[in-house]
Amino acid sequence: MRLKISHETVYRYGQPIRNLVQSLRLTPSVFEGQKTHEWQIDVSGGVKGPGFRDGAGDWIEGWTVRGPVDHVTVRISGRIDTRDTAGVLRGHREMIHPLTYLRDSPATRPDDALRDLAQSVEGTDRLDLAHQLSMSVSDRIAFRPGVTHTGTTASEALALGEGVCQDHTHALTAIARLCGLPARYVSGYLHSTIDGQAHDAAHAWAEIHVEGLGWVGFDAANRCCPDERYVRLGSGLDAADAAPIRGVALGTGSEDMDVSVRVEEMAQ
Repeated sequence: MRLKISHETVYRYGQPIRNLVQSLRLTPSVFEGQKTHEWQIDVSGGVKGPGFRDGAGDWIEGWTVRGPVDHVTVRISGRIDTRDTAGVLRGHREMIHPLTYLRDSPATRPDDALRDLAQSVEGTDRLDLAHQLSMSVSDRIAFRPGVTHTGTTASEALALGEGVCQDHTHALTAIARLCGLPARYVSGYLHSTIDGQAHDAAHAWAEIHVEGLGWVGFDAANRCCPDERYVRLGSGLDAADAAPIRGVALGTGSEDMDVSVRVEEMAQ
C-alpha cells in the first residue's frame, strides 16, 4: 500500500517564548514492512540540528527555535510504501536488548487489577499468550475517545473500562511484562479507524518480544496485528518515552496544541 501522510502540530503560547528546543521522533522506521520515498520535516522558524539513530533504531532530530515567538508549527509530509508482515518487525536494526523492556514505567506500573488480569490469561505458547493478552485488553477496555487524557495510566484505564489506543497499549505492555514477555509502546500512523473511516489522528500499539520470532505488533484497540495500513515511527517504554515530539520552551504563560493528521492511500 502506498500512503501519503500529512501531519501538522501547532503550539500556541499565551506569552511569547524566548527559546524552544525540540527532539523529533517523526521519521518512519526502517524495516521490511515499509519503505520511505519522500519525507520532509519542517519547524517554523526553526534551525535543524544533528540527527542520530538511537539504540532502539529510531531516527531522532533536534530543532531549535529562537524567539520571541507566540506559536510554532511542526509539519511533516511524505510518501511511504507499506506491506503486511503479519505484525513481525523483520529487518529492524537496534542495539537495546529485549529484556530491557521488562521494566515498567509510571504509566505502566501494575496494580492488583492488572496483576489479576495477567494471571487469568493462558496460552499454548508464548506467541499464543501474547495474542490472548491483547484480546483480554480489548475485552476489558472499550474504545471510547474523550474519557481519558495523556496522563491516564494503565491501571486507571483498566479501572475505567474505557479509553483510546494509548490506554490499550499501556495496559497491554503492563500485563505482558507481568507474564515475562518484554513489551514496548509504539507510535505511528494508521490509515483507518475501528469503524473503517478515514483516520484523523496519530496511532499507537504495542510490540511484544517472542523468543524465536522477535518483536511482534499487537493493536488491542483494533483487535489485530499491524498490517499494511500502519506506519511505524518509534518506540519506548510508554507514551511519554515514545513521544514523536518532545521539547522544552523557555518562557512563561500557557501552551495550547492543535494536531492535524491525514493519511491517504495513493495509486500504485
